[in-house]
Amino acid sequence: MTTEELSYPRLSARTLRFSLGAPRNPTVRPDGSTVVFLRAPSGTDRRIQLWTYDVASGEERLVADPATLLAGAPDERLSPEERARRERLREGAGGIVGYATDRQVRVAAFPLSSRLWLADLDAGEVRELPAATPVVDPRPDPTGTYVAYASNGALRVSRTDGSEDRVVVAPEGENIVWGAAEFIASEELSRFRGFWWAPDGSGLLVERYDESPVRTWTIADPANPEQPPRQVRYPAAGTPNAAVSLWYVGLDGRAPVELGWDHEAFPYLVRVSWPEMGGPLMWVLSRDQRTARLLGADVAGGLPAGESRIPVEVLHEATDSAWIEVVPGVPARLPDGRLLTTVDEADDDGLGSTRRLAIDGEPVTPKGLQVGGVLDVSDDGVLLSASREPTEQHVYRLTPDGALSALTTEPGVHTATAGGPVTVLSSSWPDRPGVHVRVLKDGTEVGRIASRQVEPPFTPDVTLLRLGERELRTAVVFPRDHTPGSRRLPLLLDPYGGPHAQRVRAAANAFLGSQWLADQGFCVVVADGRGTPNRGPAWERQVRNDFVSTLDDQVEALERVVERYPEDVDPERVAIRGWSYGGYLAALAVLRRPDVFHAAVAGAPVTDWRLYDTAYTERYLGDPNVQPEVYDRNSLIALAGELRRPLLLIHGLVDDNVVVAHTLRLSSALLAAGRPHTVLPLSGVTHMTPQEVVAENLLLLELDFIHSALGHRSTSSPKSQ
Repeated sequence: MTTEELSYPRLSARTLRFSLGAPRNPTVRPDGSTVVFLRAPSGTDRRIQLWTYDVASGEERLVADPATLLAGAPDERLSPEERARRERLREGAGGIVGYATDRQVRVAAFPLSSRLWLADLDAGEVRELPAATPVVDPRPDPTGTYVAYASNGALRVSRTDGSEDRVVVAPEGENIVWGAAEFIASEELSRFRGFWWAPDGSGLLVERYDESPVRTWTIADPANPEQPPRQVRYPAAGTPNAAVSLWYVGLDGRAPVELGWDHEAFPYLVRVSWPEMGGPLMWVLSRDQRTARLLGADVAGGLPAGESRIPVEVLHEATDSAWIEVVPGVPARLPDGRLLTTVDEADDDGLGSTRRLAIDGEPVTPKGLQVGGVLDVSDDGVLLSASREPTEQHVYRLTPDGALSALTTEPGVHTATAGGPVTVLSSSWPDRPGVHVRVLKDGTEVGRIASRQVEPPFTPDVTLLRLGERELRTAVVFPRDHTPGSRRLPLLLDPYGGPHAQRVRAAANAFLGSQWLADQGFCVVVADGRGTPNRGPAWERQVRNDFVSTLDDQVEALERVVERYPEDVDPERVAIRGWSYGGYLAALAVLRRPDVFHAAVAGAPVTDWRLYDTAYTERYLGDPNVQPEVYDRNSLIALAGELRRPLLLIHGLVDDNVVVAHTLRLSSALLAAGRPHTVLPLSGVTHMTPQEVVAENLLLLELDFIHSALGHRSTSSPKSQ
């Protein structure tokens, strides 16, 4: 069946929401001559390939093709470790989904089917290196002499000429892992790696974590009773985390040496870097996330006499009464040795606040420009992501002399990477589908890297609004054939609505699903409320101890839409759907505000925050052992008796992020209260739903449920239903 013959839900699932075929993960050679990137061969093929782009000629070259390397094998063999890593990365594609290079970007290492592969990027040759399997996260040293990788709890090193493969540090017992990021780091702190090479390739900093303190949970797939249940270590709020430490491991065979900081006071290892100048940097965070320290260490000096651990120096400390936000790319060290961080400051009008870039503690970006992250640091300056309007994301360059300039100005969502005089810009625009990748040299476009994404069957017709006193960024989507004033449509709210994520973005592909839902006969409303990024620290911190308030923003956005379109929407037919935090919000909506919401679909909802992980939950709600009333107030379980509206709960049975116990406990409470509801279990499905048939039919079932619930809703008062 051709893509033209597929239904939209099936086509969206097959193309991974129209993302397959877009260039991704670009790396620019330091001299600016070559760009390395990943791309699927088509918009419907999930087997990602490794490519290079020659800046001078504009020619692309295929370097590594999984279909060729695996000799036509139909499927990759993924280890449990690799599956877990991809789940944390929310990676639905296959093939070469990641790679790492040496300093000069001459060789690239990548795992494929749990084996180790090395590509010569100049010659275009790829070979498999002898290695223990499974291979996870291989990375060449900066000189290109060795490749380190994690395998079976150990860190191993292989020579790039294939002459040697050996263990450099091995686990001392069960539940101990070297060289990989623990669950909390990869799920909540945006750190997906567990080792870092010394600039000269003589050794590494290696994470060691011990999961013994973490409680064991069981995840089973009841649809396959012949398979044993899987035991996982899950650090739920208020319970112990894995014990994480950092060690220097040399290639000379000497015993690893631990870097010594107070792990009890600062248990979270957020970021590690080892720049060429100044020694390694470690960004560590307290359990309550209100204090962070940037640590430095003299690893080259060895272990001082009488010391059992390498001493560390506190280079910078940050505190916040709510929490320290983890900002990508910082802290970092500039080539001249100064420290690059962010600071949060109140705006001059006292109405908001700004996250600003700072050098040695002094802000260098203006108030009102919200810094989202640092993209690149080099002798040419700092490349950063920032925005004044939260629906947009722009790229700026800060030169060594302090001059700030915008590389992008057209409304959209932009990001970039750089090397020497070359910058690669990846842009999504509100009026054009897909991702567009431009190559700039000295600020002038010299070429484009082709995208092979499938063209969506339609372009969303989206109106972006600022609604209410809070100026809630809201997207409103009507059916494409709707004539204003011709009919009053039911409303469907489609939010995420919680902290740390945005749905309302100036990018066409962000609203393809919303447009399809609207075309089924709805006015679809997507609103970003308090806690969402890019509106400043004060806005983010309004959810402290209070997730319930995020529902108030959805209600306000809905009311303002009704006021704006009185002849086009019907406030007596309102549904809400969402996944993860959006699932929590959808269930909360019908439990607390049945006067506003008449039906809800809650996918993988967090129903009791005591069951969710430490770093995320405690950041916003604190320690449940200290303030249990906060958890009680934000839980859905105690509200079960208030259900008066149709509610569909959906959950993957093997979800190890929001475990299925969330839905089952709410369902039990609803049953105990005598409240009818519907539960749809998804056998073999995790927190993601990348399976094509599952994704398509799930969307159709949701739609049928909402149509039925709104079409047959009782007209009696909410209390009597």
